[in-house]
Amino acid sequence: MALDFPFHTLMIQGTTSDAGKSTLGAALCRLLMRDGVAVAPFKPQNMALNSAVTADGGEIGRAQALQAQAAGIAPHTDMNPILLKPSSDTGAQVIVHGRVRADMNARDYHRYKTEAMHAVLASYQRLRQQYQVIIVEGAGSPAEINLRARDIANMGFAEAVDCPVIIVADIDRGGVFAHLTGTLDCLSDSERARVVGFVINRFRGDLSLLQPGLDWLEQRTGKPVLAVLPYLHGLQLDAEDAIQSSQGQRGAFRVLVPTPPRISNHTDFDALRAHPDIDLQFIGANRPIPAADLIILPGSKNTRGDLAWLRQQGWPAAIARHLRYGGKVIGICGGFQMLGESVDDPHGVEGVAGSTEGLGVLEMRTELTRDKQLLQVSGHCAFGAGQAGVRGYEIHMGVSQGAAMMRPAFVIDGRDEGAHSADGQVLGSYLHGMFDTPEAFAALMAWAGLDGVAAVDLDQLREQSLERLADSTRPLLEALRAVPRWPLPQA
Repeated sequence: MALDFPFHTLMIQGTTSDAGKSTLGAALCRLLMRDGVAVAPFKPQNMALNSAVTADGGEIGRAQALQAQAAGIAPHTDMNPILLKPSSDTGAQVIVHGRVRADMNARDYHRYKTEAMHAVLASYQRLRQQYQVIIVEGAGSPAEINLRARDIANMGFAEAVDCPVIIVADIDRGGVFAHLTGTLDCLSDSERARVVGFVINRFRGDLSLLQPGLDWLEQRTGKPVLAVLPYLHGLQLDAEDAIQSSQGQRGAFRVLVPTPPRISNHTDFDALRAHPDIDLQFIGANRPIPAADLIILPGSKNTRGDLAWLRQQGWPAAIARHLRYGGKVIGICGGFQMLGESVDDPHGVEGVAGSTEGLGVLEMRTELTRDKQLLQVSGHCAFGAGQAGVRGYEIHMGVSQGAAMMRPAFVIDGRDEGAHSADGQVLGSYLHGMFDTPEAFAALMAWAGLDGVAAVDLDQLREQSLERLADSTRPLLEALRAVPRWPLPQA
């Protein structure tokens, strides 16, 4: 079919982080897919602790996996060639084409970006050969002057491939006109020239009251406001990184999740957050720890460091009291490792080599390893009655061994996985996404004490949210179709 879209590549940049770049990218992918266009998402560089395992056995940002679903295609490492997973305030694990390349501090990575751009452009060119349209998501803001040198995430990439840019701003934060004009003022002449328009996101209210501002913005900048998109409540979409608060009515069954500094893959809890009978609470630093029915220790990018944080916040005593009164505990990935007797890091995988005492509620020890396990898996539950099916993925660096492993939590692809305590109160696993399968959700919640409730089908909720998001974004797609084709003709 003839391509009814003026760009082979379109880049979405934002005035701030969390302006709506990821959701806008997903919406455009879904709309173009609906219209019969072969479309793929792309993010040159992503910094996030929420990641997904791809069909080709690599690791990418969770948002790009969601955008691939919106486009109706399998996620691939080319869709996010550079992924940074922070392990401290100044350092991160650098993942290139889905595989760990090195751990770098911020200064070393800044120097490495020239080489990283080669990986970015190689992935982009492969996608260009396969798809009619590439929807590119920037990172943070193009107005971060200190990061302009060697930029691969925003205008540096747009200039390298000569693609147009739209800039999105979140009006719900306030100051939307200052955000847009200020961002434009920070760009070079050539960068400003490739901005084809603005999108104002998360608007609620009377549009006629906003119109004078829109007129002023267009007159001042010479750029059109392509769309004003509504604030959509209740979307069930994977967060790129920020932890989202619970939605809707809070139920009587309380689940606590501590949020240490390097929490990873908190999308594991999306199905719990969405359930009307569950009160899911993320407990941050210096907050009281209330009584609960279930405590879940989440994944971590720095298991030993986050174990130290748990101790500082009083979690060991709270967990011991919780178990003494019959409560249940689940550990996922790094949280699973914390439940054992020790976490040993002889190679300095997470920093300084050494060993940290675990919480001691599972008879096992973990040794961190240099090699990262990256798998999409399926199997069934090995706890409780029946064998409920489960699907998920593994992303971890470490091997756990001990008596607790003789009582597996799951059987995954024919092998025992995880651990289940002899008293039936503690369960641990490397399996991310264990709550996402309705069968496994029901089995896990029955084990935890919430029996006989309808399971949440997270895939269905996600699809419904993508369709709703796409419907609301249709005016933007129509406005883009009226924009002159790119590249612009030379004067």
